[in-house]
Amino acid sequence: MIRLLSSAAAIALVAASAHAQSAELPPNIERLQSMQSTGVKDFTTVEQTGAYADGIKKTLEGIKMPDGFKIELYAVVPDARHIAVGPQGVVTFVGTRKDKVWAVTDRNKDRVADEVKDFAPSLTFTIPNGVCFSPDGFLYIAEQNRVLVFPAAEFFYESPDVAVGQVVKQGELIPTDEESFNHTARVCDIGPDGKLYISLGQPHNVTPPDKIEKYQKTGIGGIIRMNQDGTGREVIATGVRNSVGQDFDPQTGDLWFTDNQVDGMGDDIPPGEINHMTEIGANYGHPWYGGGDIRTNEYKDQEVPVDVTMPVVTTVAHAADLGMTFYTGNMFPEKYKNAIFSAQHGSWNRTTPVGARVMVTTIAEDGTATTEPFAEGWIDSNGEYLGRPVDVAQLRDGSLLVSDDLAGAVYRISYGE
Repeated sequence: MIRLLSSAAAIALVAASAHAQSAELPPNIERLQSMQSTGVKDFTTVEQTGAYADGIKKTLEGIKMPDGFKIELYAVVPDARHIAVGPQGVVTFVGTRKDKVWAVTDRNKDRVADEVKDFAPSLTFTIPNGVCFSPDGFLYIAEQNRVLVFPAAEFFYESPDVAVGQVVKQGELIPTDEESFNHTARVCDIGPDGKLYISLGQPHNVTPPDKIEKYQKTGIGGIIRMNQDGTGREVIATGVRNSVGQDFDPQTGDLWFTDNQVDGMGDDIPPGEINHMTEIGANYGHPWYGGGDIRTNEYKDQEVPVDVTMPVVTTVAHAADLGMTFYTGNMFPEKYKNAIFSAQHGSWNRTTPVGARVMVTTIAEDGTATTEPFAEGWIDSNGEYLGRPVDVAQLRDGSLLVSDDLAGAVYRISYGE
């Protein structure tokens, strides 16, 4: 396990490295790394009341969950994607597939956000979908082709200027000639080993043959890990089409992750996946498999040249399984302890839409798992989407937050309140 720096030490490190990197850095990052003001003073704030919020609350009246559970609007957050809850319980950060990260604050602790504003407005982000915290309060933001770290983010977020460091410089997360508009929403986590884990979706529906070797070497279509300072990068999983959700089992320390599977094979195949990583370097089947044990049309006549690790759970085709979290809280009934709560974003090209719900997966002692709907109702009787869940995260009180990038909202699910 690498040693975690204190926030003070990290800030000093950021400042010390600024001069040496100044010729390579965008102007505002250069100034922030030298602990200088940028001159930016204005935040973008989001109104939390009014007709728009009332419309979201109306939708939530139709969401079905097990008895005793309640879902409420926590915050209006435009384009809300992945969620990182601050370790101190001060602020929650929400990534997007656009150019903003939102800071969501519940100042009076009534479990409804009082303020939503953009984080670090003096910086320009590109698809800052992946947000994650280290246990000691370092916020990492994985963008399309860069990774930044913000020491003491829960302290600095009140200012437009923040302490920042570059873990992976712009253009070095993936080769620049592989930058794409497709499958570029990264997710990140700090593992039990203290390392930073990042998923790198490959940009194709099915990876073409001339890309396979390159992607296996760079980690595209897989998962990579590195030390928190960006050194020691290694590819730890390949054959992953586009994973946009991962978490570590708090009991075993193993990584689990969702995977979105191949389109254009019909309404009912291939299935989505929840995978369990039990060894470093495993291959999860793409592009020879489209999802589960369904072979892709492009590779169906080829012998599979690798040993493939099949998913622990297969889910309904095209439901688009995204963010996930292991439940470790004490609010929910005991049967949900250590269960996986995950978001299905919903199908985009299925004849009859499916998904748009929160799932729960329970894991048996023998490692097998079963999945069932937990919260659903974001597809109405006309087949119209009223919302599209993206990620699930846990607040310190044991309630869950669910993001929705269609409605532009974060919901809170509680029990027994």
